Amino acid sequence: MRENQSPVSPMDKGAKQPATWRIVLAFILDFFTIFWIAGLGVAFVFGGTTENGFSLNGLPALLCFVLMIAYFVVFNRYLGGTIWKRILRAKRTDR
Repeated sequence: MRENQSPVSPMDKGAKQPATWRIVLAFILDFFTIFWIAGLGVAFVFGGTTENGFSLNGLPALLCFVLMIAYFVVFNRYLGGTIWKRILRAKRTDR
């Protein structure tokens, strides 16, 4: 076997990859979902809720950003994909 070739099992040859639009749509929907959930959660705890939603500045905004990144890392690495990746069946199998 050559150095640049990776071993592929017979089951992997027939695995169909999801369409790019599914992956992109899943990311966009995940981003907005976690933005609203994390934003409202942090705003509720730190008192940043408003009539129209929430407003975060300083440390609460940073905490919201950290939670959003943690969502993507934890779900993709340890839980088999984010919520919308699972719903749209947009998980790549070549990694």
